[in-house]
Parts: sequence; C-alpha cells; structure tokens
Amino acid sequence: MAVAFTREEDYEARAADLPDRPISPHPNLVTASGLAAIEAELAAARAAYAQAQSEGGISADRTAMARATRELRYWSARRGSAQLMEPEGVAETVQFGRTVEIERDDGRRQTFRIVGEDEADPARGSVSYVSPLARALLGKAVGDAVEVNGAEVEIAGVR
Repeated sequence: MAVAFTREEDYEARAADLPDRPISPHPNLVTASGLAAIEAELAAARAAYAQAQSEGGISADRTAMARATRELRYWSARRGSAQLMEPEGVAETVQFGRTVEIERDDGRRQTFRIVGEDEADPARGSVSYVSPLARALLGKAVGDAVEVNGAEVEIAGVR
C-alpha cells in the first residue's frame, strides 16, 4: 500500500498503543512522604483521565487518553501495593526511611535518605532501598565500614 493511502487514524492508533509502565518486582515499601507522593500522582492521573474524557475521549485524542489510562493503571497499582514503613526505635542502625551520612576515603561526606523506589531521587538526596548503596548499608551502624562500588566508606551518622 502506498503511503499516500495510509489513513491518519492509523498513525494515531499506533501512537495511542502505549506499553504499560513496568512495575518493580520488589515489595513497594514507602515512607509517609512517599505514600503522599503516590496519592498525589494518582490524583493527577485521575484528573488527566477525566480531562481526556471531557475533551471527547478516544475519538478526539487517542494519545492523550492512552497516556492518561496508562498513568492511572500504574499509579493505581502502586497505591494498591504500597506498604507504609517507618523506621523503628532509636536511630542506631541504617533502616528504611532513615537518613544516613557516609564518609569516603578522600574525606568527602554524603548524606542521603533510604526510601521507596517511586520516591528515590539521588539528585535530591534520596536513594531506593533496592539500590546497591542502600543494600550495602542496611542493618549497619555508625562506625561500620562498608564496601561500596569497590571503595570503603564509613557510616558517620544515622538519623
């Protein structure tokens, strides 16, 4: 078939056929702020879906409806599987939800919070609990030395 005879709707149908966002196989552990962020994303997805429906739904803009539907499915699944976890007891050991300060061999100190996958943002000081860094530190205490990326770091603080 010549390109001249391809219907515009065919292109739109392909663009609207978005794959689902991948869902992590790990337990969906979240902090209180992470749960609030998931709920905000879910509310935004519901609003986007309602907006796409009010503008004519599938017949008007299949791509917008597909994006809204995909986001709604993803955030609904993440909210449904969320397990609220807060650190227990006094901040003596590295746990999910705690803020950890490490000192590298060259004297640099880095601080980050161990959080759920959806709320992790290394540029803002939070890492996922399934990251190699967090896995190496979980369960350790202040003063413990841990190997991270082939280098040794010391846990300087936990809060």
